Formats: sequence, structure tokens, C-alpha cells
Amino acid sequence: MKRFLALLVIPAAYAATIAADSTRGEGLFQTLHCIQCHSVNGHGGTIAPDLGRLVDRNFTPASLAATMWNHAPTMWAAMRERNVTAGDLTDQGAADLLAYFYAARFFEKPGDAGRGKALFTEKHCAQCHGISTPKLPAAPPVSEWQGINQPIELVNAMWNHATTMKQEFLRQKIAWPHLDSQDLTDMLVYLRNLPGTRNATVHVEIVAGPQGQELFQEKGCSGCHHGKLSLPPLLKGQTLTDIAVDMWNHEPLMAASPPTLDLGQMRQIISYIWAEQFFEDSGSASAGARVFTGKHCAGCHNNPSSGAPSLVGQSFNSAVMISALWHHGPGMLDRMKAQNVPWPRFEDHQMSDLLAFLNTGAQKKP
Repeated sequence: MKRFLALLVIPAAYAATIAADSTRGEGLFQTLHCIQCHSVNGHGGTIAPDLGRLVDRNFTPASLAATMWNHAPTMWAAMRERNVTAGDLTDQGAADLLAYFYAARFFEKPGDAGRGKALFTEKHCAQCHGISTPKLPAAPPVSEWQGINQPIELVNAMWNHATTMKQEFLRQKIAWPHLDSQDLTDMLVYLRNLPGTRNATVHVEIVAGPQGQELFQEKGCSGCHHGKLSLPPLLKGQTLTDIAVDMWNHEPLMAASPPTLDLGQMRQIISYIWAEQFFEDSGSASAGARVFTGKHCAGCHNNPSSGAPSLVGQSFNSAVMISALWHHGPGMLDRMKAQNVPWPRFEDHQMSDLLAFLNTGAQKKP
């Protein structure tokens, strides 16, 4: 299945600095020879894990960057054995790869299709929506859902459909079905693997600029969502599936009917409230300071005589860390071996914490 994704990783000012596209990322996955060892959803090598398979994991961009750092010496050795020479990977290219992995649902939580099938009935979805044929004139069957494999379009459809659905629930005397993230994940795994939907194209596009913030105010969202209820920090670490659930559960709590949004408007708003929080994926700066020292980063990057660049005043996200690994990692490994310094390996949230620390600019200036 061909997947397309365009993502913008947005810093705190909500102005795009990196535009990422899964089509370019898919191309890089091949030209960098990742596909010789790794596959994505069954397409590619079998030496290393399939990066599209949903296993028992809860990956974020930072934890993926950490995994790549941990795996790098073994990867480089395997490439030398096979006489594989990979090309360059810039910050832009790393962002494109992250976009490709997002399109392959690498960052989604694992789901259970069997449970999803049962929930589709238990949550009353099946009372209105057929699988391949309509049950109600205003309720298209699942096979016609344009957004089934397009997360933002799915969010938009659920949001706009809520008013009509509320009326139908009242007519049928059905309580509003509350969902949690696992519920929707399971239902989507079931629905996306039906014969009429399994080959549907995945398309996600995240945009940046002032439009998202302007729409957030114009549509009245900012009237409630400010201060402690400001959405960007509350959405930290959430996937688009999580956001779809949040918006679905929020609708019946609103005093007035929700404003109708077209797909472009929904894309702008989600980009504004979500992209930076997800792709920067930073943790605790104080814990990151300990990582910076404990992993021997300070020994080189705070020492001008080492030849390592100063990190002060730079901006960091997961794409930047992956690019830095690809650019500088092999030479850094050689220097560390010569100095008998162990290669840095990251556990749990250490990469997220390191990102938070580096973005404070608190490292010692040379």
C-alpha cells in the first residue's frame, strides 16, 4: 500500500522549520539501503525487524532516535560486512524518514482487530454504518469512508458528524458512546483490514504558519483552551488517534454545537496544537543534564580541544538527533574507542530528557 505523509515539525513559535514528506522518506529508506535489512509491512529485507509491524511497543520519535543510537555500531558493522555505503542524511532527510515511519503507523499503539469488531457493534457504530452497504441514507458504509486511512480526515469527519450523530442517538434513545484511545485503535485495526479498505491510501499532511492559531481563535476554541487548559502541552506525546478520541468525547460536553470545520481548517488547527509536541518529544531538562554528563557528551561537546562542535544555541528535535548520528556517528565511535569511552546507549526516556536539556541552552559554554 502506498502511503503519503507531509509533516512539519513546528517549534514553540509555531513557525515551520522542517517540512517532512513520507514520499521522500520512502525514497530515502531505499537509497540509504535501510531496505536491505529492514522491511516495512512486509516489503524489504528480513535480517532486521519489520518497522511497520505493530508489536508490543510504545514508540515515540525520541525513543526511535534512541533505538537508532543504540543499534548504530551493530548497524555500521553489518553494513561494512555487506560492503554497503549509505548516502548522507540531513536534518530534512531524517524528518522525511520520521514522516515515512508515521505513515507506516510505526508510532501507533498496537490494536486488536477482534476486539475492534466487537466494539464496532457495542459502541453502536454498526446500527447506522454498514460495512459495504448503507444502513441509513446519511450514514455512508465503511467502504466509502475516505478518512479510514487518513487520520486528520478521520478526526474531521468524526468532529463534523457529531451533531448529526447526536440527533440520531436521541432519536434511537442511545447514550453517547464514550471511547478511549485503545477502543478507537482496535476499531481502526479491524476496519482498515477489511477487503474494501485494506488497500486505501494513507495521507496525512501537517502544515504550519499563523492560520492554525487564527482559526483556533476564530472558531472559539481559545475561549476555553488557555492557561491550564492550553492544548499543546496537554497533547504532548499523543498520536492523531488519541486526538480523535479526545475530540469525540469532548463534543457532548460543549454548551453549544461545535463549529463545522473543513478538512483544511482541521489540518491547520491540528498542526498548530499538536505537531511540535509530538515530534520534539522532549522530557525533563534536569534529568537530561544528568544524561548529558553521564553519557560522556560533555567531555567532548564542552571541550573545544576535542574537535566536537559546541551545542549551545542550537535547536534540537528527534530528526536532528538522527541526522547527527548518521553524520557524525562513525567518526565519533572511532574517537571514543581510541579514548576507551563507551558508546552512549539510551534507556527509557533518556533521549527525550536529553532533548529537553539541549533545548534549554544550559550546556557549559566553551
